[in-house]
Amino acid sequence: MANHKSALKRARQTVKRTERNRFYKTRIKNITRAIHEAVEAGDAEKAAAALKDANKNFHSYVSKGILKKNTAARKVSRLTKLVSSIGKAA
Repeated sequence: MANHKSALKRARQTVKRTERNRFYKTRIKNITRAIHEAVEAGDAEKAAAALKDANKNFHSYVSKGILKKNTAARKVSRLTKLVSSIGKAA
């Protein structure tokens, strides 16, 4: 265990950050999973709505410093490509 005052503070900060990172990591996975499920079901409307939600959330995470700009853009781009494949398959 930490002994110095600054080390104790660092330990507290690490716990808070780990909790916060776990929350957002799970949230990103759930958003992505919703789109994948809609695409597998062939529901274009649901997939488009989930994609719009993903775009909004990922870019808000960029402004909060949770995701890097290029990471969010890459994820949204791949999901957009996936959603657009529904129309081509049908």
